[in-house]
Amino acid sequence: MTDKETQNLKRWRLILGKESDEMLGKMAGDNSVPMSQTDIMIDSALQAIYGTGEGSFDDNEGGKKCAGKGGSSPVISKWLGDIRKLFDKETIKIIQDDAIERKNLKELLMEPEILNDLEPDVNIVSTLLMLKDQIPQKSKAAAREFIKRLVEEVNKLLENDIRSSVTAAINKREHSAIPLASAIDFKYTIRRNLKNFNPDLKIIVPEKVWFFDRRSSVNKWNIILDIDQSGSMGESIIYSSIVSCILASMSSIQTNVVAFDTQIMDLTSLCEDPVDLLYGFQMGGGTDIDKSIAYCQTLITDPQNTLFFLISDLEEYGGKNFINRLNELKESGATVIVLLAIADGGRASYDENNARRIASLGIPCFACPPDKLPELLQRALSKDDLTYGLGKGKC
Repeated sequence: MTDKETQNLKRWRLILGKESDEMLGKMAGDNSVPMSQTDIMIDSALQAIYGTGEGSFDDNEGGKKCAGKGGSSPVISKWLGDIRKLFDKETIKIIQDDAIERKNLKELLMEPEILNDLEPDVNIVSTLLMLKDQIPQKSKAAAREFIKRLVEEVNKLLENDIRSSVTAAINKREHSAIPLASAIDFKYTIRRNLKNFNPDLKIIVPEKVWFFDRRSSVNKWNIILDIDQSGSMGESIIYSSIVSCILASMSSIQTNVVAFDTQIMDLTSLCEDPVDLLYGFQMGGGTDIDKSIAYCQTLITDPQNTLFFLISDLEEYGGKNFINRLNELKESGATVIVLLAIADGGRASYDENNARRIASLGIPCFACPPDKLPELLQRALSKDDLTYGLGKGKC
C-alpha cells in the first residue's frame, strides 16, 4: 500500500474504533493497521468516550468504577491529561462535553481535582449552574473558580470592544474643539483624512483630529436586560451576565438585570461580580414573559433613552399578551430588541411562531453570536435600523 493509503486507513481506524480492527486489517494486508504510539494514545482516549466495552467508561473495569466514587479521580484525571496532550483546545471542549452527555459523567463535576483539570467551557459551566445546589461542599470553591476562569476568558474577548462601542455610540452626537486623547473619534478622523495618505510612510498624516464632546451625553442611557432563566437558556445566560457586568461598570449608562421563569428576580445588585450574578440565576422551570416585561416597564423613566433586551427562547406558556406588551414598549419610544436563545456555539433555539409575530411589529428579533455583541450595542444605542440583523453576522 502507498503511504497515502496507509494514512487513510489509519484515520478510518481512529474514526471507527476497535470494532473495525479486523476489517481494516485485512485491507492493510497484514491483519493490522500500523499505528504509532501517539495513534494508540489517541485511540485509547477516544475509546473511553465514543467506544463500548473494554477501555470505555461503560466498561465494568473502568467506567462504572471510575465514573463516580472511590477510584474515579485518578482514572479520569489521567484521561483528561491525555486529551490535553493530544488535541487542540476546541477539540478538548467537545470531548469533555461528550463525556458528560454520552457517559453521564456529571459526577466528574463534583470532584475538585477534576474541575481543576477541565478546560473552561460554556456547556460545562451551564451544567454546573444547573447542578449548583447539588455540588458537595468540598467542591464549591473549585466550581466557582472554574466558572471564574470561563468568565475571565470571555471578558478578555468582549470587554474592550463593548466599552469602545458603547462610548462611541453615546458620545458621537457632537464634536468638541477640546482635545482629549480618550475622546478621539477615530473613524471620523480617518475618513476625513484619507486624502492625506502618505505612500512613502504608508500612513495617514491627519491635518485635523476630531474629538467627541463628552458633555453631549447628559441624558444617561438605561439598558435593561430581561433574561429568561429556563433550562434551555444556559449559554445565553452566561454571555448576558458577563455583558451585564461590563455595562454596569460604565458610569455613562444605567444597567438593570432581571431574571424570570414564572417568578421575577431583580439581579441588578449582583452586577459587580459576574460569578455572583451567574449564581443568582435559578435555571429551570416554566416561563411568564408577560409578567417580566410588566416588571421591567416599572424601571423605565425615560423611554427615549432606554434600550430593552428580551433574551429568551420565546417558549411562553402564559399566552401571547407579552407580544402586545413588547409593542407597548416600542410605541413608548424605547428601543426594543429580542435576542433569541443560543446553544451549541451560536445556533438559535426558539419558538418560530412567536418570533415571526414579534418581527412583524418591526421589533428586531434574532440570535446574536457573542462576537457580534459590541456591534449590536453600538448600533442599538445609535438607533440604527436592526430589523434585518447585523449584516454578515445576522442569524
